[in-house]
Amino acid sequence: MMIPLAMPNLTGNEKKYLENCIDTTYVSSVGEYVKRFESMVAEATGSRYAVATSAGTTGLHAALTAVGVGYDDLVILPTFTFIASANAIRHCGAAPWLMDIESESWCLDPNIVQLEIEKKCEIENGRLKHKKSGCRVAAIMPVYTLGNIPDMDSFRDIADRYNLPLVVDAACAIGAKYKNENFGTLADLSVLSFNGNKTITCGGGGAVVGNDEKLISLLRHITTTARVWPDYDFDMVGFNYRMTNIQAAVGCAQMERLDTFIKRKREVQAFYEEQFKNLPITCFPTTDGSSYWFSGIVLKPGTDLAVAKVLTEKLKKKDIEARTFWKPIHLQKPYKDCPRSNVTLAESVWQRIVTLPCSTNITTEELKWVCNAVKEAI
Repeated sequence: MMIPLAMPNLTGNEKKYLENCIDTTYVSSVGEYVKRFESMVAEATGSRYAVATSAGTTGLHAALTAVGVGYDDLVILPTFTFIASANAIRHCGAAPWLMDIESESWCLDPNIVQLEIEKKCEIENGRLKHKKSGCRVAAIMPVYTLGNIPDMDSFRDIADRYNLPLVVDAACAIGAKYKNENFGTLADLSVLSFNGNKTITCGGGGAVVGNDEKLISLLRHITTTARVWPDYDFDMVGFNYRMTNIQAAVGCAQMERLDTFIKRKREVQAFYEEQFKNLPITCFPTTDGSSYWFSGIVLKPGTDLAVAKVLTEKLKKKDIEARTFWKPIHLQKPYKDCPRSNVTLAESVWQRIVTLPCSTNITTEELKWVCNAVKEAI
């Protein structure tokens, strides 16, 4: 049988909680599991509040809307990220200002952000304006790539210096820590995903976490169609971005095992690092406290995408699911004309990445099979 890349581990209370949803008929956006899931996510991220959403992308769109991102604005974003990060910005009518990453984490480089702002922006009427486009810079959106957390102290300093909201795409970072603390207080809003390939899954869905009660209340209002209860009155343009009780039921069962799942993710990463230490490849970078969402290898500098694809095909013949990784946003058709910094590192790195099986229920025998196949292919 094929060893999958990242499959959900549904061996806890998922079935029990789903049966309860059906028995009580609470299968939509009302029910006990939504509130319970929000409470569990808030606690796990060290946040006061959490708002469950229908997807990570809808959570990002709502978060950006809540902090005031709108038409013709720019949002600073790393070019090395999943396209949903950029799409959420576009959904606001804004555009991403794409910047390069740092090698230690594959996350947005704060030094580049500061230099780009200094060179290409000016303050006009109290707002930060991108001189060439004339657009307002409306927010900074770091991405916690692979569950790695970059130098958020520097991002907070930059955001405060220029009065910019700090919204984080923390899609795969559940369980991650920064300086031994949970990450929920590092940004104004942080957005998680619970897609099927994430460490914790609801089959889909997302959540926005934060500590600002007023901002979270606005976000909850936006994501529930901006309805003023109990009548059918609406005071602004809102979105139907609610998580269902069925999704939240699965999420609650998953969150009960968060520590176990993170521990296994770390063990998988460590196994690969030990097995590949004498090969002309490296493993994925990690920061202290990473959630180790995906594991895999990076081929030597100068290798191009064609070689990485050959490797994935060789592994497929051994019944191993392995894939290349994110193509940078500035190389994607919808975003090729967006402003950007020099993006040399992202352009080099993405072509050399191969993700390897890292499910939380992968066995040691399966890991050995993967490693032997990689050694043979290399």
